[in-house]
Amino acid sequence: MNLSAVFIQRPIMTLLLMVGVVVFGALAYFKLPISDLPDMELPTILVTANLPGASPQTMASSVATPLEQQLSSVPGINLMSSSSSLGATQITLQFNLARNIDSAANDVQSAISAASKLLPANMPTQPTYRKVNPSSAPVIYLAMSSDTVLTSTIDDYAENQLAQRISMLNGVAQVNVYGSQKYAVRIQVDPNQLASRGISIDMLTNSVVANNVNQPTGNLNTPQVSIPIESQGQLFNAAAYKPLVLSYNNGAPVRLQDVAQVLDSVQNDQVAAWFKNSRAIVLAIQRQPGSNSLAVIQSVKDLLPSFQKSLPAGIKLDIVYDRSISIKAAVAEVKKALFLAIFLVTLVIFVFLKNISATIIAAIAMPISLIGTFSIMNFLGFSIDTVSLMALTLTVGFVVDDAIVMLENISRHIEHGETPFRAALKGSKEISFTIFSMTISLVAVFIPILFMGGVVGRLFHEFAVTTVIAILLSGLVSITLTPMLSSRFLRQIDEAKMSAFSKRSEAIFHQVFALYERTLDWSLNH
Repeated sequence: MNLSAVFIQRPIMTLLLMVGVVVFGALAYFKLPISDLPDMELPTILVTANLPGASPQTMASSVATPLEQQLSSVPGINLMSSSSSLGATQITLQFNLARNIDSAANDVQSAISAASKLLPANMPTQPTYRKVNPSSAPVIYLAMSSDTVLTSTIDDYAENQLAQRISMLNGVAQVNVYGSQKYAVRIQVDPNQLASRGISIDMLTNSVVANNVNQPTGNLNTPQVSIPIESQGQLFNAAAYKPLVLSYNNGAPVRLQDVAQVLDSVQNDQVAAWFKNSRAIVLAIQRQPGSNSLAVIQSVKDLLPSFQKSLPAGIKLDIVYDRSISIKAAVAEVKKALFLAIFLVTLVIFVFLKNISATIIAAIAMPISLIGTFSIMNFLGFSIDTVSLMALTLTVGFVVDDAIVMLENISRHIEHGETPFRAALKGSKEISFTIFSMTISLVAVFIPILFMGGVVGRLFHEFAVTTVIAILLSGLVSITLTPMLSSRFLRQIDEAKMSAFSKRSEAIFHQVFALYERTLDWSLNH
């Protein structure tokens, strides 16, 4: 049975098949996301708990320990680590790769609910969790700074306006804020003043809470209309807090400003971020898995000019780090290596075949196999990155082997006097099974990589699959297009018309062949 016969006898069908492979591959190439490394989904969940004012030791003993005891019962955890700081605790749960992240999140929520009874009663909010991907580093960093505007005002623009607008862009997963400076009023109490007036800290706290409320007051009803009564009971700055009456001492009111310093400040004055020696609010934008890093970065850049116009004149918006620069450079270097490999392989083919038409027929298998690989990569959700491009670079030598074997066997029959058409039919029939076995044996080499576990297995899975796809496509091209082109364009070399370079290389080839023949005979005899 000759698998290539139908393709040799129907050249238009063969050409249309190859054109389809190239067209679908080219279209897929422009749809593939571009990144520096493949997406590796590591099932990881981050649990966060806050207790303002608590020391790291208190957070570790009163918050982290009860949570860890309950979370340790969640199945599938490979690693659990926690860190406690002033008023905050973070617990990172990393699950094994086979664990479904959604079901793990449900188990984590149940564990948090079970631990809530053991946590301090004065926690403002219950612990929260979110699914994270540690391998997904931010793709762009932005900094907002000013020499004249308060950092709390800058923070309001950064967190409440810019971060929200960026979060709505396609491909953006989340926006992290570093150096957050949310506005808050700080009350620094003088214990001596409290003691002299007989006021406890609890009385001061209750008085401040009672005087800072925002609740509905009621309605004023008439036979004709009902009018809601609005009473502004919420305090927004330090000046509004200062005259609060805490108690009366000998008929005179004791106000908050008499026993404490009331300052306009921020919620956490122990964190800060700088950009070019100036206090700043830094935004780190992370992309969604599978999205195009370059497209996400460009969409963020396109948003910045319009947002800059809405900022006060004293606030500057700068790009701290742009990951697209390194991604473009890395991908460009790998592409350069890929094109260089294609050129060198084509040159070697020409040196040994000494025939332009034969070189083109053999070399044409490379771009078709590589371009066709992009369509399968797009179907499987891969990306154009250094790993996938490295796989294509390494397969340049593999994908041309099958075509050369087919071409050499057909050339042998032409040298024996067969017509190109008959030589293609006879040569392809003899060599088709050999090409099939060569292709399968090459694919078998990469099968162990497909079954590697752990993070390394996830990283090189895309490498192995891309290589296998390119090799299989090269086998398809070698039993379809290569014999068809050989039956139409391959001709016997006329030694009289050979160039001086070809004659010299042919002489060298015969010398090498004779040396190989002698050494082979010696080896077989011994």
